Amino acid sequence: MNKKSAPKTAIVVGAGAGGVATAARLAKAGFDVTVFEKNDFTGGRCSLIHHDGYRFDQGPSLLLLPGLFKETFEDLGTSLEAEGVQLMKCEPNYNIWFDDGESFELSTDVACMKLEVEKWEGKDGFERYLGFLQEAHRHYEISVSQVLKKNFTSLLSMTRPAFLRHLFPLHPFESIYSRASKYFWTERLRRVFTFGSMYMGMSPFDAPGTYSLLQYTELAEGIWYPKGGFHSVIEALVRVGERLGVQYRLSTSVSSINLDGAARIATGVTLENGETMTADVVVINADLVYAYNNLLPGSSYGRSLQKRSTSCSSISFYWAMDRQIPELTTHNIFLAEHYRESFDDIFKQQLIPSEPSFYLNVPSRIDPSAAPEGKDSIVVLVPVGHLLDENQGIGRKGLDVQSKQDWDAMVTKARETVFKTVEARTGARDLQSALVKEIVNTPQSWKDVFNLDKGAILGLSHSFFNVLCFRPQTKHPSIGRLHFVGASAHPGTGVPIVLAGAKLTSDQVLERFGMAKPWDRGGVKGKGTQGLREIDRIQRLPLLSNVHIALLVLILAVVVIFVYRRGSEGAL
Repeated sequence: MNKKSAPKTAIVVGAGAGGVATAARLAKAGFDVTVFEKNDFTGGRCSLIHHDGYRFDQGPSLLLLPGLFKETFEDLGTSLEAEGVQLMKCEPNYNIWFDDGESFELSTDVACMKLEVEKWEGKDGFERYLGFLQEAHRHYEISVSQVLKKNFTSLLSMTRPAFLRHLFPLHPFESIYSRASKYFWTERLRRVFTFGSMYMGMSPFDAPGTYSLLQYTELAEGIWYPKGGFHSVIEALVRVGERLGVQYRLSTSVSSINLDGAARIATGVTLENGETMTADVVVINADLVYAYNNLLPGSSYGRSLQKRSTSCSSISFYWAMDRQIPELTTHNIFLAEHYRESFDDIFKQQLIPSEPSFYLNVPSRIDPSAAPEGKDSIVVLVPVGHLLDENQGIGRKGLDVQSKQDWDAMVTKARETVFKTVEARTGARDLQSALVKEIVNTPQSWKDVFNLDKGAILGLSHSFFNVLCFRPQTKHPSIGRLHFVGASAHPGTGVPIVLAGAKLTSDQVLERFGMAKPWDRGGVKGKGTQGLREIDRIQRLPLLSNVHIALLVLILAVVVIFVYRRGSEGAL
């Protein structure tokens, strides 16, 4: 009688969004998976903070690219709805508040956007807005199909004809701001349609134009909020994984990745308590730069990663208010008067700007369960520079912190600025007196709690030479059976992007072991052409109509007659 072979084993280091999704996928494919997480909660930055009936999203507070979330759950044989995840659409998307007292409402409602855009740039401005959407749509569709769902293991990967022919239409060598400036002719609207680069921790003056796809998904697909907080999505993935056999060991730190020196393969991990765990494959979801320099033997490549440009960090406030603040909607953006200079202070000086732009979220506005009845929970994210090394000096722009970053002073400055700015621009009053509890995250706490290199909340930067084949890959370049998933690995940062990366990493692991991909259904999703009624068949019109053909024939006849007559006259 044949004995059934033992299942392959996998260890996932870190229970962030990428680690949880990868664990579930590998378990679905037949692996025996164990996840080790240093904290006592899952989700990493996608976690919750609770205080006396108030709930705060510690990291992401809005859900974009919903199709990638839907795909993840469908690949696992379930759905968001089946797992009890309720997505609520935020309308409007944002209120954007300017220093001159004006505001702009971003919405998926075309009629609303027509009024808002025409208010500042007239009828022609709305036509240009539609042109911007068309370009951003191309950026979105090409990026999803040719970047987020493809691995780039070498420079040769970039020579794929399907990708290469789209390279320049993606505008990777122009900034978001320069591309937006071609469609929006007022500085006000250029700011409205470029601030989204903050989601990648980049300045709009540096972020590649490709990333207008973020504005597109917001305007075309909407902004969504999971009832109960963003972590409800992660919780659902954890439950799916556990049903498939995934074991989670929380409050369990990994101190090193074990290697077979001769074979150059990963064989497991050593825990902080000295316990050794073996596995056929190891997937690292810890911060990639941290992992290369702390969990693996020192290497020149690991040290080089520490020198790469990174995203910014943040001072994040979590405020429990003793009353509701009706002047604020769910998502609010407050833009600095000196827009470019504020980004320079963050990315060139690694400070808080003298006048920062910031994001303010009121989760209790869309989900009343986020705060006690009649009260509000508020999350404020103020982008700031990342941590500097001890020996690095900085200039004296922005907040004067002499030759080092004084985070206590920066937090005080940020708090004062936020209260003053919100009250001045929205008309809200006595905000500080309504504050009953404050919790704060700084670059140092981001680093300490989540092992984020330099406290950079979104990992490595997304400049051109930090993406595609230039970004750290989903597989270690020289150590076998060692893979990566997360913000600093390909394809990049942001929860939906990381979920796409989890699929790439899982596919790579399964290919390594010659195992089937349960989610690879073959072919393109959809109804196909069989069984379609005639009314539903795609029928492309000819390039030229009969009228166009008749006009061309007439023009050609006139040209021939003219040439013939000129020739006859010449002969005479």
